[in-house]
Amino acid sequence: MPHPNVEVRPSRGPRSSLWYVYRDVGFFRVLWNTSWILLARYAPWFRLKSWMLRRTGARIGRHVAFGFESTLDILYPQRITVGDDAVIGYASTILCHGYLHGTYQVGDVTVGPRAAIGAKTLVLPGVTIGEGAVVGAMSLVNRDVPPGEFWAGVPAKRIRGAEARPGADDQAP
Repeated sequence: MPHPNVEVRPSRGPRSSLWYVYRDVGFFRVLWNTSWILLARYAPWFRLKSWMLRRTGARIGRHVAFGFESTLDILYPQRITVGDDAVIGYASTILCHGYLHGTYQVGDVTVGPRAAIGAKTLVLPGVTIGEGAVVGAMSLVNRDVPPGEFWAGVPAKRIRGAEARPGADDQAP
C-alpha cells in the first residue's frame, strides 16, 4: 500500500508502466536532470552540489550538505524540497516515483530544516522528514518521520523521540 501522499496513476499501455516513462516525463528533461544529478554526485563542494541540483527544479535550502554520491530522483526532482542546514548522507537516494506493471506512483518528498539522513538511506515517494529529525544509516524511509525524532531500520521505525534527543537545546539558531 503506497504512502497516503502518493498519487497512483494507471499505466499508459499494456506493458510495464516504465516502458512509457517518456510519455510521463520528456526525454530531454530526463537527460537534463540526469546530467546535473550525476555531476552533483561527484562534485567536491556543497555549494556547487546544491547549485547543480537546483538546475533540475529541486528546492534546496541554504547550507545543505549532500554527501558524496547522494542522488535525487532523475524523473521528478522538482517534487523534492530540502530545508536549510539539512544533511543528506553518503550514497543516499531520494525517490519521488515508483513504476509497477499496471500503475506508477509519484509523490512529493520533503526533508525539513536541520534534518539528517544517514549514509546509504533510501527515502521513498510521499515522505516528509520533519525539522531536526535524524534517520540512521542504511534505512528505508517509507513513512513520515516526525520533527526531532530518531528513526532507523528497514523499514525505518522510531528509535527515540524528540524529548530524548541529546543536545537539542544547545543548537545554534
